[in-house]
Formats: sequence, structure tokens, C-alpha cells
Amino acid sequence: MSAGIDGTGEIGPAASRFPIPDSRLRMPAEWESHDSTWIAWPHHEPDWPGKLAPIPWVYGEIVRVLHWHERVEILCHDEQVRDDARAVLEAHGVSPSGYRLHIVPNDRVWLRDSAPTVVHDDRGRAALVNWRFNAWAKYDNYARDERVGEAIARLTGLPRITPLRPDNGQPVVLEGGGIETNGEGLLLVTEEWLLSDVQVRNPGLSREDYERVFRDYIGVRQTIWLGEGCVGDDTHGHVDDIARFVAPDVVVVAHEEDPSDENHRRSSDNLHRLDLVTGRSLRVVTLPYPRPVYMNGERLPASYANFYVANGVVIVPTFNDRNDRVALNTLASLMPDREVIGIHAVDLVWGLGTLHCLSQQQPSPRS
Repeated sequence: MSAGIDGTGEIGPAASRFPIPDSRLRMPAEWESHDSTWIAWPHHEPDWPGKLAPIPWVYGEIVRVLHWHERVEILCHDEQVRDDARAVLEAHGVSPSGYRLHIVPNDRVWLRDSAPTVVHDDRGRAALVNWRFNAWAKYDNYARDERVGEAIARLTGLPRITPLRPDNGQPVVLEGGGIETNGEGLLLVTEEWLLSDVQVRNPGLSREDYERVFRDYIGVRQTIWLGEGCVGDDTHGHVDDIARFVAPDVVVVAHEEDPSDENHRRSSDNLHRLDLVTGRSLRVVTLPYPRPVYMNGERLPASYANFYVANGVVIVPTFNDRNDRVALNTLASLMPDREVIGIHAVDLVWGLGTLHCLSQQQPSPRS
């Protein structure tokens, strides 16, 4: 068991004295075997202003697809949300054996960011890397989301590690949507997310400090710094809307071909950076963007790159766009061992996130 972790799965008193785990940690690639997928059932109307009503039905479809491949663990804000979730899942014909409902108060449903990152130690055992969460350094209501990691530790019995800054020993603020790994030591992040002066997560933490955190807590040997995320992303630069690994040596990058669209400049720069950094060590494949999606005059972060890889299946956000088919076919050709299924996300993206943002995988232990 890692230093600073006691046998109950909670942070032990030694955590502040031993910030670096005593065994080597590795964040598995998303396509590695899962025990389950974690989501939180939608309930906070301001996240989908005027459009909350259809969102639980989108979630029902997500669970319907996933539960054929792995168990879905669902956090429910209270008893009413739990009962509503059960009713929607029953309406979708989801087998009760394919999911579990847990009453865990939460502010928002984006578990990719508020839930812990599950890693393996050097003996293949799973542990929770519990980043500090502060609602993307943007919103004030996140007290319940900050405690999601404690709840998942309690429910799973897994040990929980709080990463500490190398410069001052304080907890590291980070979100899972900002990190993308191939499971073999490569990591994609953006400078906009961690190094800009907007929505600053860890004031004073340098590029080198972040790379040390990634090395110590998720087993990264090379961090590839992309530039900016996509237009409309209120996280200010999460990588899971723009670049994703689909194999250890294959990365897909969202690219906008229209020079008049701001995403063209951003995505072209990211392609250039990948070319400079990786040379021929990675195969880079482009995904299109859909036509811009607007709601009440606001550009939304609609991107096919926000797909989620589970056991035997890939679920991909779709937008009633001609490029839906292009994106689905591209991903199907790159991951032929999995079903590739589109999930309608035009309503969902009004919440400023889609399928990857709302899910968090629990990788299986390795023997």
C-alpha cells in the first residue's frame, strides 16, 4: 500500500510527510479492461438552463449501451434523484444487474473532473489518485463535488492518494478531462489549461513542476504540451475535446478545415506541435468537427473527440451533422475490436460537456 494511505482507503496522517507513493503508479489507457464506469445522475438545472428535462433520457441511453459491456456505478444526489434514475433506466429496459445506484450528494455530474483517477501500482493493484477539485477555478458551488473522491473510496474500498505540489506540499488541483494517456508513459495536456493566466488551478506551479506531478502520480515519462482547446470550452483547455489516444502509437486530433473558424487556427497549431514533438513515433489521424453548435447565441464545445472507450464499445457524441458519419467511421476503423455507437448530444452539450466529460472509468486490477 502506498505511503500516506491507511487501510481504510482514506488519507492517513503520514500523507503530508510522504507525498510521493512508495510504489510506482501508472494510469492505464482508457481501452484497458474496466471493472466499471462511474457517472452521476443529472439533477442541477442551471447546468442545462431550460433544458434539463431531456438530459436524464440521454443518460438512460448511455447506461443502456454501457451496461451490456460493464457495470455502471451511478451517483445520485438524493433519494428523489435515485428514484428518478431508476424509473428512467427501467423505461430504457436496462437490466438492474447492469448498474448500481449510490446516494452521494454532488453539485455537478462531470465525474471525469471531480472523481479520482484510477491507477495501478507496480503490482497491478488499483488505487485512487484524488486530485483536489475547485470547479475549474470558475464556479463557487463545488463543496459536494470535492468530497466525491472520499465517497468512491468508501464504495470501492480502494486506497486514496492525494497528490501534493512539489514546491509547497499543498494538494494539486487537477481535472481528469485535462489529461490523456496512452498507458505507456505518454501524456497529452494543453498549455491553455495549466500554463495560462486564466482559471489558474495551481498558482506558481511551473511546467517542470507539472511534469514531475505527472511522473510521480500517474507514471508519465513524456508530457506532450499542445496549445489550446476548442472554442466554447469553459474548462479553458481540456484535452479531451481535441486530442485522444486510440492505441499506444495512434492519436486522433480534432481538426477544423474552415480557415474562417477559430478552431482552425487552434487545431492546426496542435497538429504542428504533435508533428514537431513526436516525429514518426506516433500516427496522427484527424477527426472533423461538426458544424458549430449554438444555444442562445453561445458557441458550445461540440467535438467528436469527447468519446468514451469502455469494454467492447466506444460511445461517440453526435450532432445531427453530416460529419457524424465521418467521425464514427474513422473511429471504427481505428478500433475494430469494439462497437462504435453514436449518442445524440445536441441537448447534452448545452451543459458544456458530453460523453467523456460525464464518465470516469475504473480499470480492473492487473494480475
